[in-house]
Amino acid sequence: MLEVAGLDAGYGNVQVLHGLDLAVAGGEVLCLMGRNGAGKSTALKAIMGLVPPAGGAVRLDGVRLDGLPAHEIPRHGLGYVPQGRRLFAELTVAENLEIGLMARGHGAPTRERVLGLFPRLRERLGQVSGTLSGGEQQMLAIARALCLEPRVLLLDEPTEGLQPSMITLIRDTILALKASGVATILVEQRVDAALALADRIAFVVTGRIAETLPAAGLAPEAPAFRAHVGV
Repeated sequence: MLEVAGLDAGYGNVQVLHGLDLAVAGGEVLCLMGRNGAGKSTALKAIMGLVPPAGGAVRLDGVRLDGLPAHEIPRHGLGYVPQGRRLFAELTVAENLEIGLMARGHGAPTRERVLGLFPRLRERLGQVSGTLSGGEQQMLAIARALCLEPRVLLLDEPTEGLQPSMITLIRDTILALKASGVATILVEQRVDAALALADRIAFVVTGRIAETLPAAGLAPEAPAFRAHVGV
């Protein structure tokens, strides 16, 4: 289980997270929702060490990860797909996947399992990633993270700007990972997507978790969405 306790983080003198607490177990999808600027993306970056925490703790099965250099954290089994994908655009699909494999020393069997989730990438292994469509780039960003064979996957708005067929593919991939025991923290703005994927929804307000509710008990018109997301 990934546990985040009392996490403080920000940028320079601007504090964004104020004692943020959350936990996600294997085979569970936890969705972070909130208005723009609430701290959702910063929470993922702080868990990954990309924004150094100023206080609190991040533990994976009891092992402290906060304070580690950012490049060490993926080696403990955390995969991260940032908003905007952040591929190596000048490298091929195969080369981007190879970078993911190197992080934890995985090889061809892992690559084959990942390509089994994204057959379209197999057809484009030699293609420069910057020339892929937006949906294909998102596939590659997720595939690269999965080359870590992560125990926990952090996804920051993976369906943003994608056509419905790509959204369906990414949803199915997240559900397949859930079935395999991977824990997922998902930042999502679309209520319908959150309800289709999440086990629980944590509402982030000014850098704190205001409340966490089971997704099964929520409808799109639920008061929590109106109060914390503005829809």
